[in-house]
Amino acid sequence: MDLESTDPATIEAVLVTDKGPLVVTFFPEHAPRHVRSFLTLAQQGFYDGVAFHRIIRNFMVQTGCPHSKKGAEGMPGTGGPGYQLPAEFNDVPHTRGVLSMARARDPNSAGSQFFIVHGDQASFLDGQYTVFGKVEEGLDVLDAIASVECDFGSSGERSKPKERVEIRGVELRPRQQRESAQSQQEGGA
Repeated sequence: MDLESTDPATIEAVLVTDKGPLVVTFFPEHAPRHVRSFLTLAQQGFYDGVAFHRIIRNFMVQTGCPHSKKGAEGMPGTGGPGYQLPAEFNDVPHTRGVLSMARARDPNSAGSQFFIVHGDQASFLDGQYTVFGKVEEGLDVLDAIASVECDFGSSGERSKPKERVEIRGVELRPRQQRESAQSQQEGGA
């Protein structure tokens, strides 16, 4: 897929995980640089083999760190693509299934790591992290990832997965047409 000539709004990505596929779509109108960066990294294979290194059930699951690949050097959660993105905070709320960029204290420090909101909402993150996409299919897969048992990590939070769950690969494809839940309800009325 030629990312230069393709509108990112017409692309979806299938994150093939050990627990099943997560199909995600993007918000280029809200976070154009973050969407473009994610798609470019995905196409280059950057995300192939990265693990979900931080899991907090009913909050979020985090991935995208190259240090989480098998055999990688460095502490998972500290790596990136070699560049940082300026924040693109927007008004999309952090609700279940939303993709948002992880970052350090500096708001302009996002790179390749991202998280998927597992709980119903995490409004305290709104306006502080860049939302760039959402899960269209695979919320059951998100639940399976979030259900992995965790130990206490070096930060003192119980978020270090006991079981390795990784993204085996990311497939970019044309966005599929889906009926929204509302239109399905209206059609059945």
